[in-house]
Amino acid sequence: MVLKAFFPTCCASADSGLLVGRWVPEQSSAVVLAVVHFPFIPIQVKELLAQVQQASRVGMAVLGTWCHRQQEPEESLGHFLEGLGTIFSHEPWLQLCRERGSKFWSCKAIHRQVSAAPDVPNEDQVMLIFYDQRKVLLSQLHPPTVVSDHQDGDTMASTGGLAVVFDTVARSEVLFCSDQADEGPVRLSHWQSEGVEASVLVELAKRASGPVCLLLACLLSLISAASGCRLWKLWPLPFIRSKLSTCEQLRNRLDHLTLVFSTQKAQSPAQLMRKANMLVSVLLDVALGLMLLSWLHSSNRIGQLADALVPVADHVAEELQHLLQWLMGAPAGLKMNRALDQVLGRFFLYHIHLWISYIHLMSPFIERILWHVGLSACLGLTVALSILSDIIALLTFHIYCFYVYGARLYCLKIYGLSSLWRLFRGKKWNVLRQRVDSCSYNLDQLFIGTLLFTILVFLLPTTALYYLVFTLLRLLVVTVQGLIHLLVDLVNTLPLYSLGLRLCRPYRLADKPSALQ
Repeated sequence: MVLKAFFPTCCASADSGLLVGRWVPEQSSAVVLAVVHFPFIPIQVKELLAQVQQASRVGMAVLGTWCHRQQEPEESLGHFLEGLGTIFSHEPWLQLCRERGSKFWSCKAIHRQVSAAPDVPNEDQVMLIFYDQRKVLLSQLHPPTVVSDHQDGDTMASTGGLAVVFDTVARSEVLFCSDQADEGPVRLSHWQSEGVEASVLVELAKRASGPVCLLLACLLSLISAASGCRLWKLWPLPFIRSKLSTCEQLRNRLDHLTLVFSTQKAQSPAQLMRKANMLVSVLLDVALGLMLLSWLHSSNRIGQLADALVPVADHVAEELQHLLQWLMGAPAGLKMNRALDQVLGRFFLYHIHLWISYIHLMSPFIERILWHVGLSACLGLTVALSILSDIIALLTFHIYCFYVYGARLYCLKIYGLSSLWRLFRGKKWNVLRQRVDSCSYNLDQLFIGTLLFTILVFLLPTTALYYLVFTLLRLLVVTVQGLIHLLVDLVNTLPLYSLGLRLCRPYRLADKPSALQ
């Protein structure tokens, strides 16, 4: 008869001791969960197994002995391990042994009750199967836990094959957590044994996370209540908040922190993964922001930026003046309407003059403004990028005004030409029915319409050229702001925790196969 013994790889280098696990008689297989090390008191081992069995409803037993011959004398250890079979009676009794400095294993399964002679034990062949205990437990490939009425916790009828191993390891999690902060009277080896020292810090962090999350949740609720005050709804504050990227990013970060530090437990693995992704995103954002803050405040870089900002603004304004002077002449050899061209050019040149005066008026305060903007990087890189986007919007406000003026003037020309074109065809727009109807016009109406149509047609190239130039300038500014917003959205929504699990521990993201559900 061939017996299957599932042995955890984390116990392959463990010291000698007892094999603790579950025996599945239907499949003639043994699932080893841990190794109990010397020295131990047998009654304490039995009490530990009884406690684990009561908590998990899994039939726990001492399956046999484990011998790792590294430093112990071979003969004395062998006789001692054989004597343990009389204290912990189990059929069959496994004897697993690993020789010192060798990759070969010795596996035996002895039946002491059924034998041909009184002194000759009956042995079975053993098929040793290694499994990664941590991956089996964390991958959650086991079926849903259903507790039976029997104390031994027999597996469900629908569970078979490897599902028994998954179900046994999953339901025996209390055994792995028994020595998380204190080893206790019985020393075990399993997948958490290597992290017993670090588990003390993990346990302290878990116990401190509750009050910390509660305190942060209270602070965030106060901030949310203050932001929802009616004072912020007075005009024009809602309009300003809707136009500033900084306010939008702060609102998003407040929602993220409220979800991360919520005291409510995640209801599903998807919600837990979402909270983990948000937490990693916030931590990365703050770390990048602190790096930016340290870079800005080192070597007086803020002063250098402030000194370079005014010359750059003057250079941009000068280039805009050259562009308008080029448009006021004969751009690309085009024949423009000189009167309209001069009016529009002088109008936009006056706006540029006002903008240069405003920049020079604010120049003494630019360094202090940049210093406070740099401090905002401690809230995260995304907040600093949002403030940068708002600063770009303020510095290019004159370009936005040029675009709005050109767009409005161009739209008026197009609407006027479309209305006069319907007049030529004897049509008109019916406002009530929202359609084009036939209409008869007299001679004076046709004459005035023809005159206005001719004027608008000859003025349209000049207006269209200004509109095209300022639209391209506005598109350039929007492209820069779009790249900044794309970077902000990338930091906010990139699932870094899931990507890290996919690269380092893909079994944590494994789907449940239909055969094990």
